[in-house]
Amino acid sequence: MHILYLHQYFSTRAGYTGTRSYEFARRFVQRGHRVTMLCSGIGNEPELTLPPGVAYTEVEIEGIRVVPIAAAYADPLKGTGMSGYRRMRHFMRFARLAAKVGRELEKPDIVFATHTPLTIGLPGIDLSRHFGVPFVFEVRDLWPQGMVNSGALKNPFAIWWLRRMERKIYYAADHIVALSPGMKAGIMQTGIPGERVTVIPNSSDLDLFRPDLDGSAERQRLGLGDRFAAIYFGAMGLNNGLTYAVEAARVLQERGNDKIVIVLHGRGGKRDELEQLARHYELDNLVFSDSVPSKSRVAQIVAGCNACMTIYANTHREQSWSPNKMFDALAAGKPVLINVPGWLGTTIEENACGRLVNPADPESLANALQELAANPDLCRSMGANARALAEREFARDKLAGRLERVLLDALQGT
Repeated sequence: MHILYLHQYFSTRAGYTGTRSYEFARRFVQRGHRVTMLCSGIGNEPELTLPPGVAYTEVEIEGIRVVPIAAAYADPLKGTGMSGYRRMRHFMRFARLAAKVGRELEKPDIVFATHTPLTIGLPGIDLSRHFGVPFVFEVRDLWPQGMVNSGALKNPFAIWWLRRMERKIYYAADHIVALSPGMKAGIMQTGIPGERVTVIPNSSDLDLFRPDLDGSAERQRLGLGDRFAAIYFGAMGLNNGLTYAVEAARVLQERGNDKIVIVLHGRGGKRDELEQLARHYELDNLVFSDSVPSKSRVAQIVAGCNACMTIYANTHREQSWSPNKMFDALAAGKPVLINVPGWLGTTIEENACGRLVNPADPESLANALQELAANPDLCRSMGANARALAEREFARDKLAGRLERVLLDALQGT
């Protein structure tokens, strides 16, 4: 089949952001399908960045026909420092140009659009109707309910407008893919029957993040010494709630524990505030690490640490996430410290590959770090369990096959 795949934030391993679409698309190609990827060509990795004045171009990457267009931006972290209104203007501009450019492309057999942003569903609907082919929509975050729950969206008109758009897209889709059980439940609350929604979580990058990877050079570069290092890697925005990690570092320093260090790797709209808070507390057990231009470097940085953290804000209200960072931490064979109750925390606890910590109490994270730092055997056992879970449940080949089946079923009308 020929899949017209819409993803504003498409990125390969040479980029900064998640690679789910790239990894699935190249596996579809390997299985004999054709994939045309519509994405943003603004601020993307060099091969996908458009020169000024060019509306769109075409590039082939590992058999994927990639069509970057001159709208919005390709790096989701860029939006963490923008107002909601400004971000939405970018999103709508991308939706309009994607629909226009998509109509000029060869007719596909099926249209598959993945968000965020939610607005990607609008050109998905338009192009599926234009070509007379099925439309499958992938939900990576619940908009707007997830943003309301996390405190990122409060404007009543914006909430109403997004709810209206959400229902329009859901009801137009022949099938919906959700990245977590919580997302499926949220979709079903809009009236969509459960049989029209398939859960396919984020996947573990088993060949890039590995327990045998040598991270000693990155460990030395970050000045971690012989301290037990726990890393958070990813966005530093409002939803990520990383003040929690800074407060845990403060607790450890007040306890006089100088054998543990917290590493915050990445960027986003809240990073400056986090650095200011760390300076205010005069923390010498907190290291900020800048984003690097490839996921292979990220994997080496993770390999140089002893444990990984998955942290979010407002987890008492929102627990539906399916974060890349957790699945890559599992692949790396690292214990995971997570402050999200629900399916994420349950997955970590039931598989004995980390600790669920109290999201309302940074001391809980400090206590868990001290426990792991004092028990190397426990740390190794949890790491081995983490890798085994990644291989058993979250391997990319397995999940790509599940998505392929969803698309084929939608194409056949079953």
